[in-house]
Amino acid sequence: MQRATGLEIPGVLQRHAPAGESLPLVFDSPHSGNAYPSEFAYRCPLPALRRAEDAYVDELYAAAPEHGATLIAALFPRSYIDVNRAPDDLDPAILARPLPPHLVPRPVTRVGLVRRHARPGVPIYDKKLDPDDVLARIERYHTPYHRVLDETCNHFHREFGAVWHINCHSMPSDGRRPGEKGEHGDFVLGDRDGTTCASEFTDFVAGFLRGRGYEVRINDGYKGVEIVRRQGRPPERRHSLQIEVDRALYMDQHSLEKLPGFDRLKADLGRLVAALAAFVRAQV
Repeated sequence: MQRATGLEIPGVLQRHAPAGESLPLVFDSPHSGNAYPSEFAYRCPLPALRRAEDAYVDELYAAAPEHGATLIAALFPRSYIDVNRAPDDLDPAILARPLPPHLVPRPVTRVGLVRRHARPGVPIYDKKLDPDDVLARIERYHTPYHRVLDETCNHFHREFGAVWHINCHSMPSDGRRPGEKGEHGDFVLGDRDGTTCASEFTDFVAGFLRGRGYEVRINDGYKGVEIVRRQGRPPERRHSLQIEVDRALYMDQHSLEKLPGFDRLKADLGRLVAALAAFVRAQV
């Protein structure tokens, strides 16, 4: 059986290969990147922009290769281009002129492929974007990220007849105090209302995390977006689940500094990875 390999596309992504025997278990962290492209002509304060990052999420799942899983991590920031959005999920109001006919933006978008604001009332740009700039971002970052994720999942599906994918994110909980639960609990699992993975996969992850003392909700505010929609086809044994973890568990949401809880959370997610590896091994 061909072994999965590592890969780096400078400034775009890193794919960390399994350290030993490969399993059809893939993790990806699309929003933890903090390598800001030199051509990113933002005009807002960088600290405000950085709050859009899922900071350290790739580190939280760093144990994945030790247990036979593959970990893919974006290096660029989501505020530059969001690979968890479709290429046409674009607000026309951000553009200085129309896009080419082959890419028609949606009339309404909440955040979208290229966001306009770092946070409410704080615009990222001081002028509209040239469509060629947006198309270049899609070609340079969005397309290769999805290509590598597709190739990785397809590789394992061919080899094992099945693949399990975890899409890793963090969620803000502004105002949360130590000991308090965030608006959505500690974790939210998203399977787009049961359409992107088998229920036993979602239930297994939920049960494990609850067993570690965390409050877990399912499809509550975070159902999963473009990546799990593209990867999840349960009838074909392609299972894709989004995991959101409350940032207040592990970092200061303003300074982005790690909190003492980071090590505990990382250890618990390492245990989750090990448990998922055993779950997948039993399936194949």
